[in-house]
Amino acid sequence: MRKTKPKKRMLLPDPKFGDTLVTRFVNNMMSSGNKSVAYNVFYQTMDLVSDKTKESGKTPVEIWKKALENVTPQVEVKSRRVGGATFQVPTEIRADRKTAISMRNLIMYARKRSGKSMSDKLAAEIVAAFNEEGGAFKKKEDTHKMAEANKAFAHFRF
Repeated sequence: MRKTKPKKRMLLPDPKFGDTLVTRFVNNMMSSGNKSVAYNVFYQTMDLVSDKTKESGKTPVEIWKKALENVTPQVEVKSRRVGGATFQVPTEIRADRKTAISMRNLIMYARKRSGKSMSDKLAAEIVAAFNEEGGAFKKKEDTHKMAEANKAFAHFRF
């Protein structure tokens, strides 16, 4: 490659919890540049999560982080063309890509849920992911099953 790799931008921690992971999640959730709206949705979601999971004894951010961890895939399949045939080759995922995929899946399946507001839907999806169920968790399980089924093609890894 001729050009140097672009520098990683440092994210500022969010104002309420002081966590850069929250900022990254809000940036993924944001649409049309409305960051303040996305922050409000996230904070309302955290309030709803704390109401729903009072008996667990954990803070809502801990529950959210555990939910993210539960929907984070370890492997994925990539298409690799070898001699006219296309194989689904299982490959391990980089750490930053893992978090990006888990956040994207959590937000996508929250948007697909039925409910009144985005904060209600996101809270429901977070609680479901925390309990190892819901759409985002199922997506992770499907990804792992696909990688397991195509384990025989792992020697085509690039």
